[in-house]
Amino acid sequence: MKTAFFSFHKFEKPYFEKLNPNEDNFHFLNLSLSVETAQLSVGFDAVSLFVNDDASAPVLEILHTNGIRFIALRSAGYNNVDLVKAKQLGIRVARVPAYSPFAVAEHAVALMLALNRKLVRSHYRIMEQNFSLNGLTGFDMNGKTVGIAGTGKIGKVIARIMHGFGCHLLAYDKIEDEEIKQKYQVEYVDFESLCKKADIITLHLPLNKESKYMVNNAAIDQMKKGVMLINTSRGKLVNTDDVVQALKQGHIGYFGMDVYEEEGGLFFEDHSEDILQDDTIARLMTFQNVLITSHQGFLTETSLQNIARTTLYNLDCFEQNKISENEIN
Repeated sequence: MKTAFFSFHKFEKPYFEKLNPNEDNFHFLNLSLSVETAQLSVGFDAVSLFVNDDASAPVLEILHTNGIRFIALRSAGYNNVDLVKAKQLGIRVARVPAYSPFAVAEHAVALMLALNRKLVRSHYRIMEQNFSLNGLTGFDMNGKTVGIAGTGKIGKVIARIMHGFGCHLLAYDKIEDEEIKQKYQVEYVDFESLCKKADIITLHLPLNKESKYMVNNAAIDQMKKGVMLINTSRGKLVNTDDVVQALKQGHIGYFGMDVYEEEGGLFFEDHSEDILQDDTIARLMTFQNVLITSHQGFLTETSLQNIARTTLYNLDCFEQNKISENEIN
């Protein structure tokens, strides 16, 4: 099946080549999908998209006109696709539902530990031959209350890891997971109670109408002073401007973010020679108690292998007119 891969990155290529080394029907583009680039889909049957590609209704219209009938996402999330419009146009969509929950969960914990023990600051001091320990005091994770917003595959791994640290675990989710309640003594509460009680809050919910900007001024006001907030899920779960104000006021003590609500056109790209135009992220970069990574939580060998394998499987199902269990209805 002739497929145009949008937003294709150098780090993905070895895994696709290993699984499918002689595929002449694949065309890899380092451009993201948008209204402006959608015409590049002419002559193809399918497109493969990454997390920040735009598959809104206007883009889908262009894709459909160009003969695209299939979308193979190289991600678990699909909030960037207008599924209602895709169904109207008869475009089938499949995703990679679980490339590695361990990768994202472990990255979230890495952000917690790096922020807590001030590892970045410590490293830069050593590089300057400054071996002072002043200002580097952290806290014991053991005994702290961790609030997990979302206990799907990634949230369950977080519960397992943080239970190992000796933390008391609170969780917020519409569906309570009996396994983690029994194994790790997870207590389910509403989001307001989680905000009030947790020393560390980590977000692992999908982005939808209910979860959009769930971390806002009202939620932050309920949080403990000095709370640690971690987001490795979707940028728009957090109202970033509200978080900036809370950081300035000292209400949020630590903020770790692997995703950003305006990351399109910024993350995954080298802007080292450019003038940064995003004032909000520029402000975040000035805080010593903020740690930003560029949506790399998924970036492990296991994840990349699984993404390539599942994407190729989904495309094979499309080509053979079979239903993939990864198809989004």
